[in-house]
Amino acid sequence: MDRDLGTPLRVFHDRDCDLSIIAARKIGIIGYGSQGRTHALNLRDSGCTDIRIGLKPASPTRALAQGDGFMVADVAELAASCDVLAIMASDEAHRDLYAREIAPHLRAGQALIFAHGLSVRFGLVEPDPRVDVILVSPKGIGPRIRELYEAGEGVFCLYGVHQDVSGRAGGLGLSYAAALGCGRKGILETTFAHECESDLFGEQVVLCGGVAELVDGAFMTLVEAGYPPEVAWFECFYELKLVTDLMFARGIAGAFARISNTAEFGAYRTGPRLIDSRARQTMAAVLADVRSGAFVRDLMNDHDAGSPELLARRKALGERLIERVGAHLSRVAERAADAPEKPEE
Repeated sequence: MDRDLGTPLRVFHDRDCDLSIIAARKIGIIGYGSQGRTHALNLRDSGCTDIRIGLKPASPTRALAQGDGFMVADVAELAASCDVLAIMASDEAHRDLYAREIAPHLRAGQALIFAHGLSVRFGLVEPDPRVDVILVSPKGIGPRIRELYEAGEGVFCLYGVHQDVSGRAGGLGLSYAAALGCGRKGILETTFAHECESDLFGEQVVLCGGVAELVDGAFMTLVEAGYPPEVAWFECFYELKLVTDLMFARGIAGAFARISNTAEFGAYRTGPRLIDSRARQTMAAVLADVRSGAFVRDLMNDHDAGSPELLARRKALGERLIERVGAHLSRVAERAADAPEKPEE
């Protein structure tokens, strides 16, 4: 690696991990959503035989977990009985879940595993000083992680140790990550703070916030200038996946080498006009809000009030013109797929 990038992160693979460590533990998976279900299934297929799912009595995923063959119990019961607790509930639920149902039942020698560092980094969870605290953060959505695992592949994973009381937390974390299939790709060692802060920044500036507003802003610019919404949808949204897939496979420079000269020339001209010094200042301000805890305070304040801002913005997003155009074109494609073939003459 180029020395200008600093000291490279340590990377571990299956050969560096001992699956027998996690296989010998009684594991409690708290939450059975996208990540929780994938973790449970991958762990079981990797040889872990004692896995239990912690859910509220009225949880809608209880039947799914039972249908997958797992024992389901209350979170408090798992906290008291399991060696390893993997907390896969949503970030904003960690504070109350930990304080009310986990912390009172913990004992020395247990381990807590988090898939995201937010609740520990920003003090929503203050871990019991008698337990190991480990980050195992696969870089992908749950169903895709599962799909790749079943295909004999894996995703990259960020891993770190926040609290090593036993002196064996590192080996346990690597074993857990390998059982998810991540040792097939690469397990990179980092910290709770670096994973959490960069994740929040990336989601807000690029992956979700930035991309969504860029796409919709460009789409509406064309529509308001008189171009057909369907044409604008194809140019500003539909083709985005084609380009990002190419970037993922080849890198940005490799992708640019494979697009037209017209597209490449325009990209060099216009990219810096959009992401100019003002945009970079805004990025720095976003990062400052993340690192100071301001964003998490706003998140939790909205959560405690019943999520009025989140729900209102979610509703408004679903009502945008670009969503209606996309739904219309999806119906057009479905009608074409359902149309009977013309009989041969």
